[in-house]
Amino acid sequence: MRRALLALGAVAALTLSACTTGSTNTPTTQTQTNGSPAANFPSSQPVLSSGKDAVVNVVKSVLPAVVNVVVDTAAGQGEGTGFIVRSDGIIVTNYHVVENASKVAVLTSADDPVQYDARVIGGDVGADLAVLDIDANDLPTVTLGDSDALQLGQRVVAVGYALGLEGGPSVTAGIVSSLTRQIDVQDTGCPVSECGANQTRVYDHVIQTDAAINPGNSGGPLLNMDGQVVGINSAGANQAENIGFAIQIDSVKPTIFQAAEHPSQPVAFMGISSGPASDPQVQFEFAPPVDRGAVIVDVVGGGPADDAGIVVGDTIVRFDGRAVTDSEQLGGLIRSHRPGDEVSVGIVHADGSQDEVTVTLGVNPVPTA
Repeated sequence: MRRALLALGAVAALTLSACTTGSTNTPTTQTQTNGSPAANFPSSQPVLSSGKDAVVNVVKSVLPAVVNVVVDTAAGQGEGTGFIVRSDGIIVTNYHVVENASKVAVLTSADDPVQYDARVIGGDVGADLAVLDIDANDLPTVTLGDSDALQLGQRVVAVGYALGLEGGPSVTAGIVSSLTRQIDVQDTGCPVSECGANQTRVYDHVIQTDAAINPGNSGGPLLNMDGQVVGINSAGANQAENIGFAIQIDSVKPTIFQAAEHPSQPVAFMGISSGPASDPQVQFEFAPPVDRGAVIVDVVGGGPADDAGIVVGDTIVRFDGRAVTDSEQLGGLIRSHRPGDEVSVGIVHADGSQDEVTVTLGVNPVPTA
């Protein structure tokens, strides 16, 4: 039987907090009790000492490894937080931060931030986990701690880009309020307008804390006073004060290690959304001059299709020499290629004129979405 979300009997609605918007130890081999050995991850030994300035010490230690994750989606731009766990560019964040993204960028927390393009190399939607990769080396990292060792009342610190405010990440501190919460959150991959209010995801064995977690904090680290990551900040309660939730780090370590050592292969990306030309709704909105093909309903700015001059209202009728019958088939043809492939694309414009363009396929940043 599910536990009640709040002990007071009032069920609080949850917000997935990304939707607004480290210690630099020398990497060593780390072995976890609940995961396979993880080469090149920082040591899990405590790195800080306690004292009246313990929170300050935690922040100074981890801040260089905390990053801002910025995504472009069909609904607009969003922000979240991530943290670097391996010096060659392996970053952890929430799955819902990058879900349905057409572009994922990572910005460092330096005074003059450095921006990197990122792609998802692994994760687990059921644990709200995504593992990213950027093309960089010798980066500062945070240490993965032991969430199984947490105790009620233990002090913790949350770091993240709350509310997308200017001036870098925010810091909040509190205690562990519970270790075994089960929470329901709205499935961001299936909005209320399409699936109804009861379409939810359930996260088990979640840490509850009174360290403030706000929109933009999602994917950021929840840290113990040794500066080690014990949780991934995931959700806040929007009808209650001083309640936030974080995914226990021990529950996702094996997935992080697996993604880092065996990243998913890059998937080709054209940077479009399309609908079948035969669909009545597509015909009503775009009036394509043909009844077969894939009608472009959205183009990712700066993506491969945009660079090739493809615009909303065009209909793709040929792809790499093959006739295109609808949008589903076009998606399969795109995925059958590799990033970097140059393909010829036959187009019928909205005015009925025809064209042939060359598109250089890019990398899909979120192939699992």
